[in-house]
Formats: sequence, structure tokens, C-alpha cells
Amino acid sequence: MGLHCCFSMLVVVMLMSSVYGGNFYQEFQPTFGENRVKVLGAGDGVLSLTLDKASGSGFQSKNQYLFGRIDMQLKLVAGNSAGTVTAYYLSSQGPTHDEIDFEFLGNVSGQPYTLHTNVFTQGKGNREQQFHLWFDPTINFHTYSIVWNPRLIMFMVDTMPIRVFRNHEAISVPFPKNQPMRIYSSLWNADDWATQGGRVKTDWSKAPFSAYYKNFNANACVWDGRSSSCQSGGGFRDAAWQGVDLDASSRRRLRWVQRYHMIYNYCTDVKRFPQGVPPECKRGSL
Repeated sequence: MGLHCCFSMLVVVMLMSSVYGGNFYQEFQPTFGENRVKVLGAGDGVLSLTLDKASGSGFQSKNQYLFGRIDMQLKLVAGNSAGTVTAYYLSSQGPTHDEIDFEFLGNVSGQPYTLHTNVFTQGKGNREQQFHLWFDPTINFHTYSIVWNPRLIMFMVDTMPIRVFRNHEAISVPFPKNQPMRIYSSLWNADDWATQGGRVKTDWSKAPFSAYYKNFNANACVWDGRSSSCQSGGGFRDAAWQGVDLDASSRRRLRWVQRYHMIYNYCTDVKRFPQGVPPECKRGSL
């Protein structure tokens, strides 16, 4: 990437408080997997991650964000994807990191993917909710979104809210609000646990496995190492994420997803929490 390009990118980040319609070359860099991370086209096309028996692959954003809305369209590994995990998440670093997770757990042909979500605060997770999607995520691209503001975290699939994690600091539940996070994604082998508790292993005769990404969009506050671009008075073309919450329609849609498509909720797992479920579970998300 030339000096002129890098300078132009710097000017854009200084003048805008968010990234729109991101270019993969400009916004991301590979983290592992070497040539298994490929951008098809000029950078604004499709990015692919590939897993083979030697290695998986992954990428991360060059920017860090502190609040915002992140959208990415994904098309997942098709066919027999058992043992594979496609992860797409926000995370800071260190033993007390914060993290907001989408993970797609593969399955044998004809069986549904499991969409696994989690929220880590100050290094502690254990807030899993899992879903079976109401469509086949391997046929077409679908949009997976994270809305993160100081009041809540909302997970969405094709604009459908599937989960809300609210700020319950008032009852001493930590909430991720101080640590800037990067966007990460990876495709990797996790056949010790990913499919039916590890009972079904990766069929390497079906390798290589590939997942595809396009239409990245970050309407978000960029962290420059000292402060957030939102603190410097930068504007947004769409600032709706800053005050987003559930209205009557989105509550109905969230209830529908959780009634018919949720397969695990840590808040109802009394065997896991014999001393009582975590305190935020008693407050609900609606």
C-alpha cells in the first residue's frame, strides 16, 4: 500500500467518526493462515477464509472501536461443516478483556448450524445464548450486526434482533464500555467441542472449507489510542445506533426468535448455576 493511499486513509479517519462501506484492503489485515485469506476483486468485493488440515485463517480490523454499529454479510461453509467454527466478533486484549461474539458452529450435511453468542466483560464470559437460524446460512449472504452503545448490546441477523444484553451496572454487573475493541474473524477447526459436543469430527476429505464475507460497514466511534473520534465532535450519517432500543415491533420479533429458534440460554440453566442464575437474568432484556 503506497504512501499516498495511507495518507488518504489517515485524512478520512481524521475527518469522519465512522467507516462506511469498508474496503477490505483498507480496513483489515490477516492474522494467520497466510494465503488462506483472499480478497476477490478490488477490495470492495468478497473476502474468503479457508480451513484445511494444515491451518485455519483469520483477519482483524486495523481500527479499534468504542461503541457503534458493525455490519458484515457472511456466507458460511457449505455441505458437511461439522467440526468447523466461523467466528466473527469484537474483542479487546488482555486477561480482563471485553468481547462480543458471534460464532457459527458447523454441522453434518442437512443439519442446522448453531449460532453461538456470548458477552465477555472484564475477562469473564459464561453468558451464552445459542440459536438455530430460520434459513440456510450457506446458500446466500446474510447480514450479522452488533449494535453497541453505553446502554445495551444488540445482536441482529438481517435486522432481526435475536439477543439484547443490557447495561446492569446498577446491580454490579460489569458492562463493556471502557475498552476499545477490534473486529476479528476466523475459520478454524474445533472438532473437540463444536459439533454435538465433539462427538462428530471434521471430515478432512471434504477440505478445504471456505467462508465468505462482503459489505462490511462500521458506523462506529474510532479509537486513536488516546480518545474516541466521537469525543472530537465528529458526525454520523446515521446515528440511530446511539439511542437504539426495542420498540413494540422489535420486541415481538425478538420474542419470536427466542421462542422458536433459541436452543440454549444461560439464564435458564439452573443446573449450571445451582447457587442462582447471574443477576442480569432476573432483569430480562425486553
